[in-house]
Amino acid sequence: MHDEQVRDAYAGMAGLYIELLGTTRQVDAADLAFIGRHLTIPDGEVLDLGCGPGHLTDYLRSRGVDATGIDMVPPFIAYSRTAYPDGRYRLGSMAGLDAESGSVAGVLAWFSLIHVPAPELDVLLAEIRRVMAPGGTLVTGIFTGDAVEEFDHKVVTAYRWPADEFSGRLARLGFTEIDREHRRAEGTNRPYAAIAAVLDAG
Repeated sequence: MHDEQVRDAYAGMAGLYIELLGTTRQVDAADLAFIGRHLTIPDGEVLDLGCGPGHLTDYLRSRGVDATGIDMVPPFIAYSRTAYPDGRYRLGSMAGLDAESGSVAGVLAWFSLIHVPAPELDVLLAEIRRVMAPGGTLVTGIFTGDAVEEFDHKVVTAYRWPADEFSGRLARLGFTEIDREHRRAEGTNRPYAAIAAVLDAG
């Protein structure tokens, strides 16, 4: 039910979302650098989960990464396939990824976990862990705050997290945080964090 609500909310405003946020020109240069630094992986597939209009998938592919964009919103996948015809995009949900266990070298979940209620987050993180090879890298962007709490996002209800608590959930699943950058609130932008973590080889 939660997936359906998020999918329908984004589908209803996909055109506006693409117009406002659908290219790398609208991504902070420091965020692009963070993503590129940790996910420019020469060997193995990288999944861009919740890829939206596909621009970050294309960014990774422009750096020689074998990146695949996955999203559950049909208009986003249709746009991505048209805008980036040399890319690879498919419909799918993080709740059940179409990938073999231990087969993926990296995962980008850039603000694609923000609509997940706290009780469901560990389930999705465990699915990401399932598909990742030992030593694989996860990069995620999250809204941050002093407590886990929901707020009125422009599309559909979202959640902010204390970065340490989010990182702790990753640690319990076998990830080790290797890098973190915080962004302050600026204008209408909320504070957020970029986190990179590696799946332990053991």
